[in-house]
Amino acid sequence: MVDVADKLAYFQAITGLEDPDLCTEILAAHGWDLELAISSFTGSNSNPPDNTVAGTSSTGEGGAAGRSVLGSQVSQQMEPVYNPPASPGLAWKLVTLPVSVISGSLGLISGAIGLGLWAAGGVLSYSLGMFGLGSGLGRDGESSTPMLVSVSAAASEAMEFVSRFERDYGTTRPNFVSEGFMDALQRSRNTFKLLFVYLHSPDHPDTPLFCERTLCTEALAEFVNENFVSWGGSIRASEGFKMSNSLKASRFPFCAVVMAATNQRIALLQQVEGPKSPEEMLTVLQRVLEESAPVLVAARLDAEERRNNMLLREEQDAAYRAALEADQARERQRKEEQERLEREAAEAARKRKEEEEARERAAREAAEKEAALARIRQEKALSLGAEPEKGPNVTQVLVRFPTGERKERRFYSTATIQSLYDYVDSLGCLNAENYSLVSNFPRTVYGPEKVSLSLKEAGLHPQASLFVELNS
Repeated sequence: MVDVADKLAYFQAITGLEDPDLCTEILAAHGWDLELAISSFTGSNSNPPDNTVAGTSSTGEGGAAGRSVLGSQVSQQMEPVYNPPASPGLAWKLVTLPVSVISGSLGLISGAIGLGLWAAGGVLSYSLGMFGLGSGLGRDGESSTPMLVSVSAAASEAMEFVSRFERDYGTTRPNFVSEGFMDALQRSRNTFKLLFVYLHSPDHPDTPLFCERTLCTEALAEFVNENFVSWGGSIRASEGFKMSNSLKASRFPFCAVVMAATNQRIALLQQVEGPKSPEEMLTVLQRVLEESAPVLVAARLDAEERRNNMLLREEQDAAYRAALEADQARERQRKEEQERLEREAAEAARKRKEEEEARERAAREAAEKEAALARIRQEKALSLGAEPEKGPNVTQVLVRFPTGERKERRFYSTATIQSLYDYVDSLGCLNAENYSLVSNFPRTVYGPEKVSLSLKEAGLHPQASLFVELNS
């Protein structure tokens, strides 16, 4: 039985009312019937559809196997929903999960959103009581706070349950996952399977025989392991106890088949209460599996389409990035080539300018040199004076150049050898500056050491024949 504080906290969570006194008055007015108070509150704040249908699938002692429509209880226990579309005939019931279970696995919200397609078109909405939501004052007037099961605590409970169950009943069993309920629900969503839930009551007299002769039989275990994700929990543990309250487990052994829905709820597809034979369990599970197959196939196809669309977008994005990178690479290459050509053009222009300047400088220097040589030749020609007339003191000199050209002039016998060099330089017949005047018979070189001798002293009077010899 859910205590007053839990009912008050749950009513506040569902309705969104923050005033505890007002919530207390509403609950008291409805005899602390939580579902009746919620239905009254939601009915007074919305326009429910004309047809409100509820279905529940249960198999238990004294209870009808299969599905039935709740008659007069609908107005008191069901939230207003719209009729589901034509389906395989499976009656679904939406069960609100305890906050402490939801907070134990934060992956629920994102996981449940994608599986909302499983309940698309509308399903029966049935908000059942929750345990562990209480806050404020408890029954004894003492302060109480909700006990939130963390991820590690939920997983620890699951591992402890699997370990104890295997120790008591062996390894031939459903492969219960060693993780919290919400993680198991997420796992079933990701694998597009239904979640088989087993709530274990160690103290119930029917539990040992049910586990040994039904749940752990090879045929049932193989069928469950092949077609379902399995989660088990002991009602002695926190999460198992809260799930037993959410699913309103009234008899044990208790099994259920659920799938994720929206708004932090699960769709309860089938519940089996009380001891059953393996054949009865297989018949029920096979029927649930067959009737849920279209929904699972639709969910799988939808997920595959989303995945294919995502892969297509990724491929398109990758192709776009590759094309963009190729364009950028070509643009960089084009810019680099353009910069290279510009550098080469600039370098060629610089070299041409330097060459042109060098030619201009060389021409200018050559002109200056030629002008200087012209001045020197003129000066030397002036320094020779006028050519003397023939006479006893006049020497006749013949000069032969390497080109074969001959020049002849008369000099006073007292003129020096340097005068002969000045004469040759003034003619401008040589492009070389380093040369010597040489006589053949006998061979005599009139070098720098003899330029101060007179023609007569050098033995060149009264006449001389010299040739110009270029020095290397």
